[in-house]
Amino acid sequence: MSVDHLEFTGEEEIALLKNSGTMPTLLPSTAFFLRLHYAPARKMIDAGLPIALATDFNPGSSPSGNMPFVIALSCIYMGMDPSEAINAATINSAYAMGVEKTNGTILAGRKASFFITKPVASISSIPYNFGSNLIDRVFLNGQEF
Repeated sequence: MSVDHLEFTGEEEIALLKNSGTMPTLLPSTAFFLRLHYAPARKMIDAGLPIALATDFNPGSSPSGNMPFVIALSCIYMGMDPSEAINAATINSAYAMGVEKTNGTILAGRKASFFITKPVASISSIPYNFGSNLIDRVFLNGQEF
């Protein structure tokens, strides 16, 4: 289970989230498009909370389903490092949706849904290339798409 729209989360709410059994899901593209404060991702992570990232794709507050943009915003404006953002967008998001036993990681017995990038300097450079199409190949459920 996830709890979303955490742009105005303070210390008290962070403490409550730690024992809630929910996955805090941050929506940086919503904050971007509505010109809101960004959720305090760094404070949440430093407090020991896992977080997920999502687009909240809808025509009113987040008219973009662009996950590379979400990952970039989380690194640039929310204090996440690239590996934290990629983790939040994959395995933690799968957990937030209740599909962590089949999706979100590349492991034997899981659905093999992943992409292969064009050559990049490092995984840490991925969030900072959000305006470039880095995807070379896409696999959905083990089949090249």
